[in-house]
Amino acid sequence: MSSEPVETVEWQGRQVPVWSMRTIDYGLLLSQDPAEVEKVTKACLEDGYFQLDLDSIDGRRMLEDRESVLKLMDRFFSAPLEAKNEYGLIDSHLGYEPVGNRTGAFGPGSKDGYEMLKVSRDEIQQGAPRVPSPIKNSPDLHLLEQAIGSCNTVTKVILSALSTGMNLSGAERFENKHRNDRPSTTTLSMMHYLPAEITGQHKIGHQKHTDISSLTLLFSDQWGLQIRPPGECGAKEMGFVAPKKGCAFVHVGDSLRFASGMKFQSCIHRVVPFNPTEHRYSIAYFLRAEDDTMFMDSEGRYVTAKDWHDQKFKAFTDPWMYQALAPKSMILGGMTEAGADDPEGPVPAYAPAPVEVELKA
Repeated sequence: MSSEPVETVEWQGRQVPVWSMRTIDYGLLLSQDPAEVEKVTKACLEDGYFQLDLDSIDGRRMLEDRESVLKLMDRFFSAPLEAKNEYGLIDSHLGYEPVGNRTGAFGPGSKDGYEMLKVSRDEIQQGAPRVPSPIKNSPDLHLLEQAIGSCNTVTKVILSALSTGMNLSGAERFENKHRNDRPSTTTLSMMHYLPAEITGQHKIGHQKHTDISSLTLLFSDQWGLQIRPPGECGAKEMGFVAPKKGCAFVHVGDSLRFASGMKFQSCIHRVVPFNPTEHRYSIAYFLRAEDDTMFMDSEGRYVTAKDWHDQKFKAFTDPWMYQALAPKSMILGGMTEAGADDPEGPVPAYAPAPVEVELKA
């Protein structure tokens, strides 16, 4: 199976799995190649995630846009807090979030260790985005527009292939619930994870969760992303995803799982400080269904895509004690898991020493 570990890596004094996964060829998906359509559909049915190979004539524009956004992020996140936080968090899917607004990677006692800028696709399309001045009054705004356009095209190609793979037609096809001219909370999120020596040992990583999105297109060259593969007897243990050159990591979010009648898996994941001394950057495009799209969630409730987004975002920002009282269907999208993520005890201190990636078969 694609989720069987073929190697491990040392992290926090123990060997942790590096989970393997299917790699999907974007160029073949663009051509609706039957074998590749079947492959991506199977990946979503069995795993809920895959690597998307963009290193071809059809995908290299996306890779170039990604490089431009990384340079933009370096400029933006180096600006003074007052400039970055000009608007603050305007809405749950757009604006700036400073470090420490959410629960961290290690539950009680930890806060997140990243700052984030979220840009609404709808506002970019309408030509009136609310973004801080360092971006709006520079060529960076055009770079964001190009990147969002590329991400939207890539995720729509995947969505169309999944509709075909699930034998959907007409209005039932997934892409007909993700039309470009209808309001949605689709957003491009740019995340900067700060070194532990800046944030302190209790502001680290990103908590375990499933995404609100239909599809998430994620880019990062640095280690830190962990996933929990689904399994027949509950989910397997958390393990790392190895960054792969020329590829994006794609995973299924709650909305697409709901839209598939719970046939697709939703990816349980988190981000941990693999190397606590580095600045880590990641770019995530969250393709989300039109606001008024109705589906049944994992508790049998009928909710709109917008309602689900707002409820789950509130759960993300709630203190951990309230999260613990909420049904798991909110943070984990109703996915089943079993087993502890980490050794019992307090959040460990992170010594400021570089980490070498040494894989063991």
